[in-house]
Amino acid sequence: MRSSFLLRSLALAATLAFANAGALKVSRQASQPKYVVAHHIVGLTAAYTVDDWMEDISLAQQNGIDGFALNVGNDPYTPQQVENAYQAAEGLGSDFKLFISFDMSPGCFPCQTADDASRLRDLTLHYATRPNQLQVDSKAFVSSFSGETCDFGHGGDVPGGWRAEFTQHEGMAGRMHFVPSFFVDPATFTQYAGVMDGNFNWNSGWPITLTTSAAPSLLPGVDLNNIDAVARRALQKYIGSFDGDAGYIAKLADVPGSAHTYMAAVSPWFFTHFGADTYNKNWVYDADEHLLAARWEALIAHRDAVDLVQILTWNDFGESSYLGPKRATQPLPPGAARWVDGFDHTGWLALTKHYAAHFKSGVEPAVEKDVLVMWARPHPKNARVAGDADPVGPPRDFELLQDRIWAVVLATGDAQLTLASGDADGAAQTFDVRAGVNKFSLPLEASGHGFMRGVLVRDGQTVVELHPEGFVFDPHPSAYNYNAFVASATAA
Repeated sequence: MRSSFLLRSLALAATLAFANAGALKVSRQASQPKYVVAHHIVGLTAAYTVDDWMEDISLAQQNGIDGFALNVGNDPYTPQQVENAYQAAEGLGSDFKLFISFDMSPGCFPCQTADDASRLRDLTLHYATRPNQLQVDSKAFVSSFSGETCDFGHGGDVPGGWRAEFTQHEGMAGRMHFVPSFFVDPATFTQYAGVMDGNFNWNSGWPITLTTSAAPSLLPGVDLNNIDAVARRALQKYIGSFDGDAGYIAKLADVPGSAHTYMAAVSPWFFTHFGADTYNKNWVYDADEHLLAARWEALIAHRDAVDLVQILTWNDFGESSYLGPKRATQPLPPGAARWVDGFDHTGWLALTKHYAAHFKSGVEPAVEKDVLVMWARPHPKNARVAGDADPVGPPRDFELLQDRIWAVVLATGDAQLTLASGDADGAAQTFDVRAGVNKFSLPLEASGHGFMRGVLVRDGQTVVELHPEGFVFDPHPSAYNYNAFVASATAA
């Protein structure tokens, strides 16, 4: 093994070489298209067959998704499931793209020694030239979740470790386009010259700075238990905002020798509820005010600055951010069934299809069939579970949330939408609808057991009616569940 002095010397030499190259942007191919991909956690596919992967790929592709970022960790079944995914894409004969996203968070891939990097290199090279591997500038696209503490035995020099053992290692240099999600201050991006061909801004999918503790300064005068129209407008400045992206893009432009590829995130939801006996994480991000739609609209407005969009996620059931279906044979993280079972999210795919097409082409597609999508939480935000039925307790930052139905209509023409959340007076409201995308909301009726109902009418005729079974807005829940119940209907 090389001495630490030699490793540091080589890392310093590499840094100087890239610094001397100047901050000139390395242009990507002018013909490189924009992509929309979805984050697919391979760790939740232990029982998947090639046919299961084919079904996921087909459903994603039907809804405007161009590929999967395969989140891979250290599970023993990872190699076989990655192979199954690539075989499925090849078997379908489609142009659906795949790429590896190494999960470098604690407990996944080890990264403390030079030898640890060999598994990353081997997996990257094994799939680099497969037919469905995503290529950028004729190089295999590779990403990561985390990795900002990985030095691969380089004495704490994280950028040097990644350079020497991965991106610039013999046999790797020039063969990959590496766009990691390192959770570091963007002001330090220049230290990653020779490592980052771009940046994946994972946290851009949610308004993570919007917390209960920050609310008094971010939302002065807003009463979180009485969020009126003025307060909602204040919230909307943060929901889906592109401000954080702009800061990342500006700092990425300073990285010498980088292609400056920027991959933004979009997500529909976030709620996780694990106790100290499992993953010990229990919080929400504010996904109200139509986060999914608002975020897409911000990315479309700034599409010239965004190369790829990654949807978070296809199947992270434990964090409630999933768009894809849960398979009957698919195991869930311990305890997650309490907030996942009965909470299908595939209704959001219709919105994804519309917005993804708009982002990729720059032209909003015409709506061919009327679609109504509605979602809501199953109990009031301030509801309390009796006794010790749910010892994990309510999630952090639940106070930010609103007890409302959220609805989006994709309309072929003018119409009227009536939303209802109960039988009490004032629990229904009718809205005017225009051709294209329309966003509405209605307070949920919590005096009894509320429901969701939407009726779209045009020229006196009902076009779409949606009253999903299985949803009840229960003021007395038996467990805390801040997941979204999503329902959708399409005109005949």
